[in-house]
Amino acid sequence: MDHQTNNSTKFPKIVIVGGGFGGIELTKRLKNKEVEVLMLDRHNYHTFQPLLYQVATGGLEADSIAFPLRKIFKNQKNFTFRVTDVESVDPSRNTVHTSIGEISYDFLVMATGSDTNFFGQKEIEHFSMAMKTIPEALNLRSMILQNLEEALVVTDPVAKSSLLNFVVVGGGPTGVELSGSLAELKKHILPKDYPELSIEDINVYLIEGSDELLGVMSDQASAKSKQFLEEMGVRVFTNLRVEAYDGNVIKLSDGQAINTKNVLWSAGVKGAVLDGLPTESIARGNRVIVDEFNRVSGQANIFAIGDVAAQITPETPNGLPGVAPVAIQQGTQLAKNIIRFINNEQPEAFKYFDKGSMATVGRNKAVVDIGKIRFQGVFAWFVWMFVHLMSLVGFRNKVVTFVNWVWSYFSYDRGTRLIIRRFSRQSMTEDPLAK
Repeated sequence: MDHQTNNSTKFPKIVIVGGGFGGIELTKRLKNKEVEVLMLDRHNYHTFQPLLYQVATGGLEADSIAFPLRKIFKNQKNFTFRVTDVESVDPSRNTVHTSIGEISYDFLVMATGSDTNFFGQKEIEHFSMAMKTIPEALNLRSMILQNLEEALVVTDPVAKSSLLNFVVVGGGPTGVELSGSLAELKKHILPKDYPELSIEDINVYLIEGSDELLGVMSDQASAKSKQFLEEMGVRVFTNLRVEAYDGNVIKLSDGQAINTKNVLWSAGVKGAVLDGLPTESIARGNRVIVDEFNRVSGQANIFAIGDVAAQITPETPNGLPGVAPVAIQQGTQLAKNIIRFINNEQPEAFKYFDKGSMATVGRNKAVVDIGKIRFQGVFAWFVWMFVHLMSLVGFRNKVVTFVNWVWSYFSYDRGTRLIIRRFSRQSMTEDPLAK
């Protein structure tokens, strides 16, 4: 059955799958155009993913970094939204199959983002914690706090150490920011909340498979972030891979074994590709190969933007980086190009303008690369905060986050250390992919 939207018109129908940075920007740019826009997403809100780690470590409440998608577009007359799981696409019939029925399109845009990549290691996938969504971040927060509570009552020293050892896998921006946040939690919060625990028994490890942290940034940023983390007490290991993790012991490629119940996985991502596309359209990292117009390889009216798209050129053999500015710029350009396609005009090739990269390590500690300019420390931290604050969707979210940050800065406190819903993991036999 073809699921019809309320504002069905004779205008071309553009179906956008995903309410992330790219999908939102594309939709905004199509306002007042003679098209019908239908956005599909499994959640009814946009997630500001760069601050998920603050939700996971009790720095922000989840609704500070989420914003209702319908509210973003409340004044856009050519916009309709549906909450649904999009299961597959049928290019031959110009339809997508969803949990609410079959939906037809004239143009389809995949802005589906990325999922955590466990590189086929099912046991690690089951026992470690990912952090790509708000539910995952809230599960992570509950698990951390539950393990700290349990550490107060267990008497076995091995069991206690496994509850107090935190291992972050992956030294990209997420891994660095999460490690720094855990180190600050250990230094400023836990001594007050858990005076019975010895602070020396709490350890934060960061495991990176390559020879440097923040591989996408400059050598200066990489070296400085490592220095910052080590000064904060994080044990940083580079050139090490995770061989196995059974929920109690993580084994590394150099033979080391660490007792831990807390493995936080940020070691890789893969594109969230819709089923139904030909295999030759899929590149390394499960990303969709697109041309200079973000059109999917071999398709006339299917496009992909953001993390799921691999725009491969001699300069970018692995595609553009999976960061918000890429998705936003692609959304902006694609809106213009879709109108050009509709009017049988020549589209313009997409060119990414790199405004720079940044990562925060902790209080007064961040690294920023803008062009050939590199700076680290307090000023970089304020730049990081300003950019992220301005990028949040919704005035209320900006204000709430700013107030939280100011309060945390002066009080050395974090106000959302709540176990709202207890986290529990099913056994491997019940569901090998359970979270």
